Amino acid sequence: MNLSLHEKNALVCGSTQGIGFAIAKELALLGANCILMARNKESLQTALAQLHQEGTQKHEILCADFSDTNAVKTIVNELASNKTIHILINNTGGPPAGKITDAKDSDFLSALNLHLINNHNLATAVLEGMKQSNYGRIVNIVSTSVKIPLPNLGVSNTTRAAVAAWAKTLANEVAVNGITVNNVLPGATSTVRLSSIIENKSNKTGAEIKTVEAEMLHEIPMRRFGLAEEIAAMAAFLTTPAAAYITGQSICVDGGRTGSI
Repeated sequence: MNLSLHEKNALVCGSTQGIGFAIAKELALLGANCILMARNKESLQTALAQLHQEGTQKHEILCADFSDTNAVKTIVNELASNKTIHILINNTGGPPAGKITDAKDSDFLSALNLHLINNHNLATAVLEGMKQSNYGRIVNIVSTSVKIPLPNLGVSNTTRAAVAAWAKTLANEVAVNGITVNNVLPGATSTVRLSSIIENKSNKTGAEIKTVEAEMLHEIPMRRFGLAEEIAAMAAFLTTPAAAYITGQSICVDGGRTGSI
């Protein structure tokens, strides 16, 4: 099975912590040249120093604030004009928790810009290089809410569904060029995002954090939260030559929590 990413360039968004950083580490171990993209330069440099590197392998950083879609578009277009990007990992922190009935227009617009519009601009910028090299892998880190909407995540559920529909459409259009587009759907994963969701629910319900955690764990057949490295393993596999015939898929990595087949 060919898992080598030697001489492949990977742009990994949101790669200073959590799932994004775990993916960058896996891609580096498989031989890719990683470009870490996030808004904090100091955090990027810290993450960069921890990546595996050998031979001609070279990693770099790229600063961008994903709340500014125009800036992200300009930065990635400049990058793609100077370097072929073979692998794109779209990964951005989710919108705040809350009921959909409490959501404002601005909440939806902000979330769609952060996720859908940035994903589209990033993909559009790197597609030509992927086509010319006859190798392209786009992996979007989304959520299991694509399969079954999650309680108290109204804006997130809506936005994630839009991203999944966009990805499926894109996958069908670019498959003929040897480019695959897939979504990885993490379940409850031990990250800062999960801690925030648990704390938010605790504050709203008055339940202790341990109680909230226990309720969440009860919904997971494996009775534990996932690890960022476990999500990263699936994402990394989808970028390899071995995954060349997998496209347009939304794959849950959730310990069996999602109830759909």
